[in-house]
Amino acid sequence: MKKRRAVWRWWAKALGQKASHKDCEADKIAIIRTIIFATYLITNAFIIAGVIRQWNRSPTVLILEREVPGHLSETQKEEGILYKTNRSFEYD
Repeated sequence: MKKRRAVWRWWAKALGQKASHKDCEADKIAIIRTIIFATYLITNAFIIAGVIRQWNRSPTVLILEREVPGHLSETQKEEGILYKTNRSFEYD
């Protein structure tokens, strides 16, 4: 029991300075700080797991192809009518 109390005191001191002169109130504040610390730790663990999961994954490239309409003459194709309607897409 003494060892557990000593570990709790060390943990409470590691979280920051004592917030109150009363031990009961200081313990409650230490519990709140522990919960905040745990949420930060869990959030960081999820971020790191996401980075590791995506580490060497090659990017997916989407290739869009258009069919050339059969009713266009060779002259219209050479003038670049189809090229003017093509749009370029930027990949993130």
